[in-house]
Amino acid sequence: MRLLTPGNLSDLRGGFFAIGNFDGVHRGHRAMVATLTERARQMQRRAVVVTFDPHPLALLRTGGAPPALTTLENRVELLHELGVDAVIALTTDWDLLRLTAEQFFSQIIVEQLAAAGLVEGPNFYFGKDRGGNITLLRQLCQSHGMALTVIEPITWDGQWVSSSAIRSLLTAGDLQAAVDLLGHPYRVSGVVVHGAERGRTLGFPTANLSQIATLLPGHGVYAGLIELEGRRLPVAVNIGPNPTFGEEQTKVEAHVLDFQGDLYGQVVGLDLLTRLRSLQKFGSLAELQRQLHHDLEATRTVTAAALR
Repeated sequence: MRLLTPGNLSDLRGGFFAIGNFDGVHRGHRAMVATLTERARQMQRRAVVVTFDPHPLALLRTGGAPPALTTLENRVELLHELGVDAVIALTTDWDLLRLTAEQFFSQIIVEQLAAAGLVEGPNFYFGKDRGGNITLLRQLCQSHGMALTVIEPITWDGQWVSSSAIRSLLTAGDLQAAVDLLGHPYRVSGVVVHGAERGRTLGFPTANLSQIATLLPGHGVYAGLIELEGRRLPVAVNIGPNPTFGEEQTKVEAHVLDFQGDLYGQVVGLDLLTRLRSLQKFGSLAELQRQLHHDLEATRTVTAAALR
């Protein structure tokens, strides 16, 4: 059990807790956190989210966990923006995964957290082989005099909000729909590395990202924002191969507007807002340059409202 925010674990005992993966911190998670913070404030307790690191399916499933929507650091940042007092990560190992539902409740929720109350969604499962559900959790909470609030599932424009639904939308390149379900921009983070530097030759220098831990949206050109040196700046992002130059490797190349500087070796986050267009092969460098100018103009238009 690791505290991911400043403070002391012992100070959080007796608080109100929400337990889950919280991958993406989407609108469903945000509704849960809103209820959590409200209940905690009413009882003058701390509001704490408990997550897992790594995702339990990384150990349980042969193919590993589904691609992450957020890094652990981004998850903590988003949760704090929603008013959570602290975030705790349970280290996912076989000792934890072998706990039955009753043991998980007794050892983690009662003994380690001394929870005054819990807030969960209707599809919350816990313990070995997902043996515990909301019905059992309600019984255990009642027997321990612990408050339990179960929130209703969240829909947005008629669609159930879930991490799996968001993954499907991102993979299809439907960033706008994914952002609608998330309730915030979709962040792609990575380390800036050296590329072919072809963009600099064309007059559009790019930062090439590597070591990306989250799901990449479908191939295309995207508009978003990046924070550098305390400023939020527009950024146009190409995700995928470069067909004009016969390259098939998927790359993430970001052109930051209104910025000149060396980003090599830095970890940067690209907050994607919308998809501008699909990738295409251009007949000449001049044609490509004209399109890049259009992409930058579109990026300015898309990001203008967010920068006001």
